[in-house]
Amino acid sequence: MSGMRLGAFSVSLAVKDLGLSQAFYEKLGFSPVAGDAAQGWLILRNADDITIGLFQGMFEKNLLTFNPGWGPRCENLPDFTDVRTLQGQIEAAGITPTERVNSTAVSGPAFFTLTDPDGNAILVDQHR
Repeated sequence: MSGMRLGAFSVSLAVKDLGLSQAFYEKLGFSPVAGDAAQGWLILRNADDITIGLFQGMFEKNLLTFNPGWGPRCENLPDFTDVRTLQGQIEAAGITPTERVNSTAVSGPAFFTLTDPDGNAILVDQHR
């Protein structure tokens, strides 16, 4: 499975108070780069290009998130592996998704989820 291109990586945090969490992470050097606080979510990045997502009321637990089609600064990549192909590669490697691709389309936005051996949730979420 070497060479699998999962896309941009971030940690998606399930937060109780979006404003309080935003203020905390801003003190650590993170700044909002995307999202909508009114909808309960923000994407923050720091000077080292580390990205975290804050999500209030959307997830039960924190998630490791990969975004096929995005580079490290969430820029669109001209060439990437579609989420459906990634799911097939992962299944061929013997890993069963927790939730399979949620779309019947052959391309475009879709996601699937995995759970690692320690119970950590992983979201592979393609936005385009």
